[in-house]
Amino acid sequence: MTKVAVLGAGAWGTALAKLLADKGNPVIVWAHEPDVAESIREAHENSRYFPGFSLPTGLTATVHAEEALRDAELVLLVLPSHVTRAVLTEVGRFIPDGVPVVSATKGIENDTLCLMHEVFAQVMGDAAARRYVALSGPSFAKEVALRHPTVVVIGGHDPEIVARVQLDFFSEGVFRAYGSDDLTGVELGGALKNVIAIAAGAADGLGFGYNTRAALITRGLAEIAKLAAAKGAHPLTMAGLAGMGDLVLTCTGELSRNRTIGFALGQGKRLDDAIRELGHVAEGVKTAESARDLSRKLGVEMPIVEQTYSVLFEAKAARDAMNELMVRPARREMDF
Repeated sequence: MTKVAVLGAGAWGTALAKLLADKGNPVIVWAHEPDVAESIREAHENSRYFPGFSLPTGLTATVHAEEALRDAELVLLVLPSHVTRAVLTEVGRFIPDGVPVVSATKGIENDTLCLMHEVFAQVMGDAAARRYVALSGPSFAKEVALRHPTVVVIGGHDPEIVARVQLDFFSEGVFRAYGSDDLTGVELGGALKNVIAIAAGAADGLGFGYNTRAALITRGLAEIAKLAAAKGAHPLTMAGLAGMGDLVLTCTGELSRNRTIGFALGQGKRLDDAIRELGHVAEGVKTAESARDLSRKLGVEMPIVEQTYSVLFEAKAARDAMNELMVRPARREMDF
């Protein structure tokens, strides 16, 4: 058995904590909200963010990060991307030396345009960053908790740590993990698919059909691959679980928060109202801004990302955004 600390008590953090606790590992979750920690600890349920799932008795929670991280042999970071730097700055000193750190956060930091592994390296140092890996791929929290067959990818710089995390913790029965040395590609795919999912949801909200959705998924993947290549990732990573796999899931699944936000915008709702109705973090909203800024910085044309940003932050009507995408100048499909 391995003591696991999970920083972040949202639906995804709770689902991963349950997965590891079901294997017999003692797991302690750090929650920011006292009522969430109490619910997990006393009622064995995350009634705020993940109601309806009974959690193993070997899974507990605390509001004290030092307590959660004390003697941990594996650390999971499952935090909203926009608070990751602040949390690491505050509690990173409590992460034990030498333990693997698995990030399941999907986003690009605003202002700095850093991926999560770059944030981690800046706060924790390069030596600690060698122990960092990213978990990504098509994986709704609810379906992981229901033990539906799920396949993900673990990306990292150190092949031994990738293999250890992959084989010892995230490959069992209905949950299977592949390994990758393309950490940048794994994180970029996981972040950018959320933006495309907002666009796909908006198309659905406008009443468009499967043709439109398939076009957005395919051309969205092309945009992701172009940015990944410019950032130094391997374009073929985008054909795998962190790219195409997660993109298809998030653009089509009814459980997708980002698709839900887009659907509301397509129906004419205000962004603030859509977020309030959702009641959860939708990473694609903040990532749309950083993705647009990063693409411009790297000189990569991303028209779907640009239009999604305009709908989110410039009050452009979703129908007008779709019309502008359709009248762009003709070009060859594989021109990068």
